Amino acid sequence: MNELVIRKEYIEFLQRHQDKPVIKVVSGVRRSGKSTLFKLFQDELISSGVEPSQIITMNFEDLTYQHLLEFMDLFQYLTSRLHPTKKTYIFLDEIQMIDNFEKVVDSLILNDKVDLYITGSNAYFLSSELATLLSGRYVQLNMLPLSFKEFVTWHRANGTQQSLAELYELYIKTSFPYALRIDNAMERFEYLQGLYSTVVLNDIIKRMNIQDVSILERIIAVLLSSIGSLITINTIKNTLISKGYKIAHQTIDRYVNGILDSLIMYEVKRYNIKGKALLENQSKYYTVDTGLRQLVLRDHLEDYGHILENIIYLELKRRGYEVYVGENNQFEVDFVAIDADNNISYYQVALTTLDEGTLKRELRALESIDDQYPKYLLTLDQFNKTANYNGIMKLNVIDWLLE
Repeated sequence: MNELVIRKEYIEFLQRHQDKPVIKVVSGVRRSGKSTLFKLFQDELISSGVEPSQIITMNFEDLTYQHLLEFMDLFQYLTSRLHPTKKTYIFLDEIQMIDNFEKVVDSLILNDKVDLYITGSNAYFLSSELATLLSGRYVQLNMLPLSFKEFVTWHRANGTQQSLAELYELYIKTSFPYALRIDNAMERFEYLQGLYSTVVLNDIIKRMNIQDVSILERIIAVLLSSIGSLITINTIKNTLISKGYKIAHQTIDRYVNGILDSLIMYEVKRYNIKGKALLENQSKYYTVDTGLRQLVLRDHLEDYGHILENIIYLELKRRGYEVYVGENNQFEVDFVAIDADNNISYYQVALTTLDEGTLKRELRALESIDDQYPKYLLTLDQFNKTANYNGIMKLNVIDWLLE
């Protein structure tokens, strides 16, 4: 059995920027495959003629490097091990554990004999602070767990005979790469429980010095249960009050930011389609992995509509779009996706639109948009799975995910 998933698009990102004088930053939630990506890329380097002695790789979650957590110790260690005549490829994994790490990487990148790659597991690596710290000399890859296409490709390569519908059912249980090796529900539950606890403890509680863990976990549960719904900090506060919790508005806001920084959840803001402007008051939240939602909310295991919406959101992010919730003439469009060239596409998501009333309702939001950008209706329908409704293209989600 082939254990590794070849993350083709991510490998190509690293290849595009190889040997260029910028820091390659890979960010993403824990266990999304960042370390494996580095290993795959190092294999590519060696197969292209790079000598193993030209590669330095360190993971700061490994106690082997505990003595190098001071930035000057790390800098001296690395500079003493540079290849004497050829370029050295340095891979630093989970570098957020090094205080003042930016001083190390900023100095290393000045050396034209160094090609530098770093990873981190929180949104510190997505913030404007990073741009300031690294003086703009970096390119960034936001890594997510497996896409459905990667998931299917791995299973097919390993001889799986399950149908695409069966693989989709398996995929929504979790998309973390390690889970490919898991073939029973209890082991999957235990793996996700351990991952969730690690993220909550290390990337939220410790980082933010949170005292009331039960409140934090309640807020996570509220966000996960509200997927697909517009909410505000006040909505969360009122929900907590109804459960007997007393908490200040500012504290909830701080905890929500900590959850987002851990990269287990993403905030999606509202976008006024007619005015082409962001709206501040209300957002939707989606999880990085639908298996985590099922772990925390044991009574939401068959909430397939919101799970589908979450899968579509993550796929749009993988494809490089900025994603928003659309608002137009009092109608809500599930997703407004804007690419790097400011081209827009609109997506409405539904489990099925075989019922005439449901179809009419889902089309209405897209029909209210009077521009010429592409509009899509994504469903799981197998019967009448493609259609064209006056320019609105209906597509089957499974087919779309495999594009």
